[in-house]
Amino acid sequence: METSELLKKVRKIEIKSRGLSKNIFAGEYHSAFKGRGMAFSEVREYQFGDDIRNIDWNVTARYSHPYVKIYEEERELTVMLLIDVSGSRDFGTSEKTKKNVITEISAILSFSAIQNNDKIGVIFFSDTIEKFIPPKKGKSHTLRIIRELIDFKPQHSRTNIADAIRYFTNAIKKKCTAFVISDFMDDNPSLELALSIANNKHDVVALNIWDDREKELPPIGMVKLKDAESGRYLWVDSSSRKVRKIYSDYWNHHIHRLDTLFKKCGVDYVSINTKEDYVKSLMTLFRKRAVKQ
Repeated sequence: METSELLKKVRKIEIKSRGLSKNIFAGEYHSAFKGRGMAFSEVREYQFGDDIRNIDWNVTARYSHPYVKIYEEERELTVMLLIDVSGSRDFGTSEKTKKNVITEISAILSFSAIQNNDKIGVIFFSDTIEKFIPPKKGKSHTLRIIRELIDFKPQHSRTNIADAIRYFTNAIKKKCTAFVISDFMDDNPSLELALSIANNKHDVVALNIWDDREKELPPIGMVKLKDAESGRYLWVDSSSRKVRKIYSDYWNHHIHRLDTLFKKCGVDYVSINTKEDYVKSLMTLFRKRAVKQ
């Protein structure tokens, strides 16, 4: 991609994602993703309704009047984005591909992080670790992430989410919030163990990105389909009810498997359709988490 074209796309994504993160997500993000704990801030005179457990007895004895300790949340977080860049992300039958949606959501999360003075980092993965961007603060760092989201070209097309999660768990030592953003087209049985271990150490959130045509095959006759990850082609008779049922049954099994997996591992998640408003889906997720805090 030409530099000028890339910069235009970066600017377009920046304007949209900064606006959404500032005007819509700021409070929701803060409530949904807590800091590391409470830190001492100051001492002030006791007021009616204060918790007596917070009385500072040393200061109270000195001034012969009750004083209480005030605590504030240690806000700074580290946020990691684990982004699936395998071949299936290029699929899309509405206005946006899965890659488009992943890029916009990742940009919004990045700007939400820096507006809350959090660090943000990224792991791009396929069936290997394609690129690791260590977590940092600042607008220039976020713009670098957006450039990579738009222009990054992976070396591999297949998917191994379990390996990416294991890499993340080993690479990031301190507890952080991690968003795994993928279509989760990966039946690797080791994913459950990797996800459980990661969520015990960190706070893992899954964003499942999907397209309508992955759920249902329209009856349009013989169609030539390509597996984006293996490169194989297959002729399918979409006019056959039996074929369409097999197709939809596979999708239902896939969704049920993911739902069971995430619940078993204690991972919060949301499924986002490429043609739907992802803002509503993210807001629902954030509010649900805020209630649980």
